[in-house]
This record gives sequence, C-alpha cells and structure tokens, in this order.
Amino acid sequence: MYRLLIADDEMIERKVLLKTLRGNLEGQCELFEAKNGREALEVYEKEKIQIAILDIEMPGINGIQVAEKIRESDKECCIIFLTAYDEFAYAKKAIAVRVLDYILKPWDEKELMLVLEEAMRLAGKREHHLEEGKEPLEKKSAQKMAESLNVVDTEMTGMNENLRIVKVAEIIKEYICANYMKDLSVQKMADMVNYSEPYFCRVFKQSFGQNFTSYLTEYRINMAKKMLEQPTVNVKDIGKMVGYEDSNYFTKVFKRIAGQSPTEYRNIVFREN
Repeated sequence: MYRLLIADDEMIERKVLLKTLRGNLEGQCELFEAKNGREALEVYEKEKIQIAILDIEMPGINGIQVAEKIRESDKECCIIFLTAYDEFAYAKKAIAVRVLDYILKPWDEKELMLVLEEAMRLAGKREHHLEEGKEPLEKKSAQKMAESLNVVDTEMTGMNENLRIVKVAEIIKEYICANYMKDLSVQKMADMVNYSEPYFCRVFKQSFGQNFTSYLTEYRINMAKKMLEQPTVNVKDIGKMVGYEDSNYFTKVFKRIAGQSPTEYRNIVFREN
C-alpha cells in the first residue's frame, strides 16, 4: 500500500478530503493527516510518505516550505499542492519545488482522483526501480524533449496578456495532440513554454477548465476509445499506444473515466454496430 499524507489546517476540508480518499482508495493507500506544516514534516519522516497533498497556505510552516524540506531528502516523493485560485501568485515561490500538479479549491473529485492515480503510478515505478537495484530516477540524466517549442519569441512580443494566453493555449493543445503518447508532465510543459510551474497551471486551468493531469488523461482515454472502435487493433496494445506501459494501470484509468473496462467498451460498440 502507498503511504499518502494530507496536510491542511482547515479541519473540515481535511476531513472531507480524507473521507473522499478512503472511499476511492481503499486497499491502495494508507492515509495520514496533519493539521499544520510542522506536523506534516513529522509524519513524513516517521511514516516515509510517498505521496503528499499539501495545502499551500498553512500557519507557521506553509506547504511550500514543507515541500522544500521534503525535496532536500527525497527527490521523488509525489507532491500535490492544494491552492485557492488567488494564491497562484504566492505559489510562484514554489518554482524550485518539482510538483506533480496543483489542485484548485474547491477541488473536483474526478480531477483529484486522476492526479492521485498518476501519483500512485509514479510511486510504484520508483519502488520497482529500487527493487531492481537501479539508480534512483532523479539521478538519471534527464533527456531533452525531442520537440521543443520556443513560444516566448519575438512573434509574441507586444501582445497583451489575454492574446498571449490564447496563443500559448493553442500551442499547448497542439503539442499535447502530437505528443500525448509520450511521458509528459507539468514540469516539462512549463519548461516548454518558459513559464513557472504554478503560472503554467494557472494558465492551463484558465484555458482548458481543468488541471493538466486530468486533461491529458482524458485526452489519452478518448484516443483509446477511437482505437477500440477499430476491430483490427489489439486491446493490449492500445494502452501503450496512448502512453501507458502498464496494461493494468491503463485498464484502471480507462474504467475510472469511462465507467467500464476497455474490453467492455469495445464489446458495447460492436453490439451497437
């Protein structure tokens, strides 16, 4: 079971989140809670937390400071920030802290669970590497993105902010369409458009109405559905074709979004036709 920490000083919000996760992650995660940043660090150290959901605005030690402390000893802990929309400017201080995603309050259960599914996948991948005696992921040489886009160029100089965001959103959408099957992340996408991660997440949410992880996941599953409607394409191959090496994980994510397994979806499509 994965070890997941929720740190939020608002007791009601923390308890609601805990209840939601217990209902969705039973048997998959052991859940821990902390009511402030200092307690969060204590729980992290004691329980060897793998996934941390941190409210940014907490008294004393805030969520960003907690994340910075975690990063000093653990480069691969999956960190997810909870933040109110108007806290994004404050979140710019988190530029040096690599996070999986930013979830806006009030959070959407579907988006939250898609981010956590990805967090569990990454945590499992790390465990697998450690068991095989491979180098920790953070020590591997990071490869440059094969296709890099320089969107902050002279063409966009002088644009007002709204036009600039529209242009950037178009480029992001085109890039995802062309590269959804690859290993994309908030960090890579933010680097691509020369934004800080918090600002990228704010622009993405503003432009697409959901966070990056849930958008990418839904896009991949929609592409998988199209492939499933083609009888000559093997179901087992489709997961890899849309970016999921683990077929069990692909089935799990597909079912969360579509409400049925890939095979069930294909059978229904063929029966209707």
